[in-house]
Amino acid sequence: MHRQLAYCTNVHAGADLAATTANLRRHSLAVKRQFSPHGPMGVGLWLAAPAARQLNDRRSVTEFAQWLGDQGLVPFTFNGFPYGDFHQPVVKYRVYQPTWFDRERLDYTIDLIDVLDACLPSAMEGSISTLPIAWREPRPSAEQMLAAARQVCRVAEYLGALESRTGRLIYLCLEPEPGCVLQVADDVVRFFDEHLMRAGDERLVRRHVRVCHDICHAAVMFEDQRAVLAKYARHGIRVGKVQVSSAIRVDLASIAREEQEAALAALAAFAEDRYLHQTAIRESAEAPPRLFDDLPGQALDAIKEAVHRGSSNAEGRVHFHVPIFLERFGAIATTQDQIRQCLDAAREESELRHFEVETYAWGVLPAQLRCAELADGIARELQWLAALLTP
Repeated sequence: MHRQLAYCTNVHAGADLAATTANLRRHSLAVKRQFSPHGPMGVGLWLAAPAARQLNDRRSVTEFAQWLGDQGLVPFTFNGFPYGDFHQPVVKYRVYQPTWFDRERLDYTIDLIDVLDACLPSAMEGSISTLPIAWREPRPSAEQMLAAARQVCRVAEYLGALESRTGRLIYLCLEPEPGCVLQVADDVVRFFDEHLMRAGDERLVRRHVRVCHDICHAAVMFEDQRAVLAKYARHGIRVGKVQVSSAIRVDLASIAREEQEAALAALAAFAEDRYLHQTAIRESAEAPPRLFDDLPGQALDAIKEAVHRGSSNAEGRVHFHVPIFLERFGAIATTQDQIRQCLDAAREESELRHFEVETYAWGVLPAQLRCAELADGIARELQWLAALLTP
């Protein structure tokens, strides 16, 4: 089975079409020269709503698609999660707006579908990852959940009509994330069973609404990667895309007592202001994790408390997308082992084709982990992933 690899361009700042094109020219082509100099290279394209609207007319989108083709960039997958400026000084909870019960989310997604259809080579499938409905607080009402389901089903109908008209298969992929309405696989299964199947045509939903499995997100929630993929398969839910990403892991059992204070100091360097870094902590392998909205404040204090009381079995995992080729840095580990487990399980999924590296946090990493040139780090990630996927 042909697997397609890409890196997600939401790592680059810029919300309009001019900035998007400039980023592709400056960064993506530099990555391509290292990773795929003699052939096409996949990109997971992020278009903020203003850029997507600018591509709403036939001439603009045709010119953009032609330019991508000329450069050898293949946008087989889109990231439709961040709607607005994903690199403003403070993003945090803003990334969850608009929700799936807001009309703006539907309109934005339809715009992305039209652009993706115009940019994809013939006979190639496309995927679009999207928001897992909303942030969990305030808890959506029953009416809001119904509205969200109806809008997702409208997308499925739109995609079904597109496939009937053109033969092009595109699917929308809900991306579970810690702290959201859909944060683990059980939430996704329940949303399909209790909402989507009641709001729309089951055949269209199952074909055109899928899951984006973000390895980092599942790892933070201490989900078993193989079990998650198996659960989706059992319930007839397809995984349309895997976002290959790695979280921070602080496992006190694997850190010598004399190194734990250094590990805490290193962890504190990741408490930055732009993105939300949901943190889950569990006291033992048998205990359920406690989820905190963000690393600064209560989560960091809880990890410090575990260290100071000598809780040697405690483990914390932080939603901070770190370079996937890193197994550890100093006293801190990553969840790279979860990537290996997921990809081992994914080899058994015959329909799973799209793999996207999504390390969007390069710009807010501690200085010692950054590369002098961003393209060097991204290319290294793609090379590491390609080697891992090679039989």
